[in-house]
Amino acid sequence: MLMRTDPFRELDRLTQQVFGAQGTWSRPTAMPMDAYRDGEQFVVCFDLPGVAPDAIELDVERNVLTVKAERRPVGGDVEMQVSERPLGVFSRQLFLGDTLDTDHIDAQFDAGVLTLRIPIAERAKPRKIAINSTEQAPKQIDA
Repeated sequence: MLMRTDPFRELDRLTQQVFGAQGTWSRPTAMPMDAYRDGEQFVVCFDLPGVAPDAIELDVERNVLTVKAERRPVGGDVEMQVSERPLGVFSRQLFLGDTLDTDHIDAQFDAGVLTLRIPIAERAKPRKIAINSTEQAPKQIDA
């Protein structure tokens, strides 16, 4: 149902920790996520602490879900004493299977967590199939 698209995520995360690299729109940093099936829907949660809701972009094109977010620096004339939280652009792309209904995705943002609920498509749900018989009523043969 869901496939990751970034095989170098762990390498990017290690590079960010070692060199303190920040994400840019051309080279965004990956964001942590959880994904699971809950009954008739697929749920994906992204950790985005400190990101304003208006700094999140969510797009679906041809079953590819793209989430981009930007954590901006503290505004104003401040002298930063400690800066350990990563700033910049975060991005994640997921390939959604044909069994998901991408036309009815519900997105909620609460306490720094973006939660997407993607319903299972009707055509992918189990269903009963009626069996028709071509047999006719038994005929009696006279000898």
